[in-house]
Amino acid sequence: MFTLRRAVAADAAAVRALVRAAYAKWVPVIGREPKPMGADYAKAVVEHRVDLAWLGDELAALIETIDGADHLLIENVAVAPDFQGRGLGRFMMAHAERLAAERGYGELRLYTNKMFAENVRLYLALGYRIDREEESALGVTVHMSKSLSAAVV
Repeated sequence: MFTLRRAVAADAAAVRALVRAAYAKWVPVIGREPKPMGADYAKAVVEHRVDLAWLGDELAALIETIDGADHLLIENVAVAPDFQGRGLGRFMMAHAERLAAERGYGELRLYTNKMFAENVRLYLALGYRIDREEESALGVTVHMSKSLSAAVV
């Protein structure tokens, strides 16, 4: 069984290592390192909420969220390669929904690279909708959101 806990400053190196391992598969797809691979996790674990899923002493997954004015932004969700395909991504996304509901938000938002097609499919399957696509020098960013109004009773 996985245990969840909030990251602290001492977890920054482990967070960075997990993210780099989880996103490595996308480098050949987009021809560069995805932005999360170069993020400053020493700063992120202090300024954002980063929740970690552990199996024993192994860091299996994480989700990074940021409070918005009227929504919770999912900045990053990553699953260690050895734990992919076990439903941990869905588990972490459900955790974010619980956090949003606890904080009184009616909406979650996220964004992803359009080339990460399996991620876009997962988010659609979880009830997210595509709000817009934005082109930049880095590719096409897909902005998605999910209303919690129907889920919150």
